[in-house]
Amino acid sequence: MLLPGLFNSDRSNFVLRGFLRGLGYRVQGWELGRNLGARTVGIEGERLIAVVERLYANAGPVTLIGVSLGGVMARLVAHRRPDLVAAVITISSPFAGSGKATNVWRAFEWVTGERLDDPAVIARSEAIAQPLPVPATAIWSRSDGLVAGAICRDESGKALEVRSGHLGVQLKPQVLLAVAGVLASSPPGP
Repeated sequence: MLLPGLFNSDRSNFVLRGFLRGLGYRVQGWELGRNLGARTVGIEGERLIAVVERLYANAGPVTLIGVSLGGVMARLVAHRRPDLVAAVITISSPFAGSGKATNVWRAFEWVTGERLDDPAVIARSEAIAQPLPVPATAIWSRSDGLVAGAICRDESGKALEVRSGHLGVQLKPQVLLAVAGVLASSPPGP
């Protein structure tokens, strides 16, 4: 399942979706419209979890591939319902530090209606940053430009560095190949 970044919809992942389908993977978008953070997925991700539950019921554990905020949400689901998740791949997702270590934090607050200094948002962010109970790979770039590369990876999971700016990162050949490589090296689910 592909999860789009802030203010994006499934359309933003059309290249990645087509590339992975061409390799024989079953790929689906999240089908929740534009990613407006908690406004879209629910405060605790309940709407997104419901989509993952449906996919799990049809095909078993789901690999979540999230771009930027979509990767943060993928981690939220993996923490809340690891029984549904085979693995998480994040692409330029600022999960391992303060949201203010990005150049888009004001846009995030405006679009999502959430304040990064709200204790509930801080607690949720800290929980998301904890090591995942499922295999995790972070694809990140020190030349991102919008989010600091240091907060797009952690020591508990696998990290792959690419050279890319943030906008359209999921369209870059190096990123497509990195995702395919991670999927190819992952053991098949039950």
